[in-house]
This record gives sequence, C-alpha cells and structure tokens, in this order.
Amino acid sequence: MSYRSILAHIIREENGTSSGVWGPFVLKSAFQPIFAFHEGRLSIAAFEGLIRPHRDGQPVSPGAFFSALQSIDRLAVETLSRTLHLLNAGACLPRQPAIFVNFDPSVFLDRSIANAALVDMKHVLSDAGVDPRRIVCEVTEQKSKSQEALSTFVGILRGNGFRIAVDDYGAEDSDIERIKSLKPEIVKFDAHWITRLMESGPGFGLLSAMVAIFAERGITTVFEGIEENWQLELAEKSGAAMVQGYVLARPEIAPTSFAAFPTVPFPGVTPTSRRLPPPAAAAPRESAPRAVRLVPKTFGRRLAP
Repeated sequence: MSYRSILAHIIREENGTSSGVWGPFVLKSAFQPIFAFHEGRLSIAAFEGLIRPHRDGQPVSPGAFFSALQSIDRLAVETLSRTLHLLNAGACLPRQPAIFVNFDPSVFLDRSIANAALVDMKHVLSDAGVDPRRIVCEVTEQKSKSQEALSTFVGILRGNGFRIAVDDYGAEDSDIERIKSLKPEIVKFDAHWITRLMESGPGFGLLSAMVAIFAERGITTVFEGIEENWQLELAEKSGAAMVQGYVLARPEIAPTSFAAFPTVPFPGVTPTSRRLPPPAAAAPRESAPRAVRLVPKTFGRRLAP
C-alpha cells in the first residue's frame, strides 16, 4: 500500500495529531522515552513509537489487534502505524531526540517491498518535517521468511542514512547470528533476560561483559523493561548507554507531556534549531512520568532500609 493510499486511513485531529482507521479500529500513536546517562543525569535521547488500538472508544491490546489481522493486511497496517508515529513525532515531540520506529521482518519478502517502504517513509518524513537523521529502524523479533530479503532491506535502509536497531537481544545463538548479519548500530537488550542476569553476581558480570563487547564494536546498548529503581542502578553500573522502562516514564498517547523533560541529541544526530509549536492539550495517557530515586539492591534481594 502506497503512502497516498495510507493517507485515506488517516484522520487529522484538531490538536494537530493524527489517528488512523482500520476497519472498526482507531489507531493512535503512543511514545515512550528512551533515556541516556548523560553528565550524571538521565535525559531523553530518543522516543519509541508504539501503536495503541481502540474500538468503540475503548482501548484494545496491541497483541489482540495484530493477532486478529489477516496476514495479507499486516504490511499495510505496519506502514500505517509507522506513518502515524512519524506524523505525530513531527507534531508534538522535541526536535533533538531520535525516533525509533518498528519494522516487522516477516513482511519484507523481496526488494520491491523494501524499496516501496523506503519511498513511503521519505514522503512521510518530508510531510512531517522530521530530519531523517533522527530515525532509527528497529527490527523486531519476528522471524523473517527470507534472511536474504531482510539483509537486503536493512542494507537499503542503511544506505539511505537510517540507523538500525535490533530488538529483544537475549544472547541466544539466533540473536548472535542476527547481530553478525545485520550489523546494527544499536542493540536493545530483552527485559526478561536483563532481569534474570541482574539477580546474581555472575549474571550481572556476564551482562556487563556483553555491554563492553558491544561498546568496543561501536554498538550502542539500550536496556528495555526497567521497572524497578534497583534495576536502573545496576543498568548504570553495567555501562549501558541508555534505558527504557516504566520506572522512568510510561508511554503517552500523542500529544505528550514530554516536552518538559531535559533532552539530548542521540549520538550522531546534529540538533536542529526549529522550535516546537505551542503545546496542545495533552490527550489521555497511560501514566505520567515521575522522578526517579535510586534504591540500592544486592543481587536477588533488596537491601533493608
């Protein structure tokens, strides 16, 4: 489905954001910040776009929505979701941080699909006023039906200046092979794997060693699913470059309140001087961000106060 066709599924809201329509569902963009450890503080370095389906005014879980899709519709819905995130990023997010958008490798079967997706994304970025250098293309954990097609697609994206992130890394053989094949600039560590390793001293040592190996190769690491203060403390000690999780900020449906947070440019992105438009009234959001107070933790158990 082309960008022009996708526009038929988009509604421009009065507050400057955009929503999508797919059958009985209304699709909204949510954004979750990714924070960097920067000069002794946490600052937003990126946002991840997340789709939030609704039906009859009530939220529907993304998993249930995507499970109900026919396979023939998955590519079009993924394109629609990405389009919404980029349009809404241009409408309401700060101008420095990077923007992570997801790509399901199972739908990219040949070069023609990859080329069409690239053309569509360039049109959207132009309309949204978003600097292409801010875009990080996040390859999700779904299996590709053709490794050759996926590698070709990633090569096309990288050749046009976009950075590549691999999602849900867990140090299994398949994950390591994916890193070797795709050569991403960013690796996001799986939340469950991180938590399991943080529960013991040897596990934490392995986690820190993996972070150091990736850093030596010029790969930026992101720890996902950080939900406790002690996890945040250990993430910083491990040397991870960035963190993402509910302990810092939950996703918010656009328009968001994140303009009030300190931001830093994502590595390799030159800040722009363009200012944000006046903030619109914030839509309902999943939870407001809150300040973080680090709580020490011994591996596997919390310290007594």
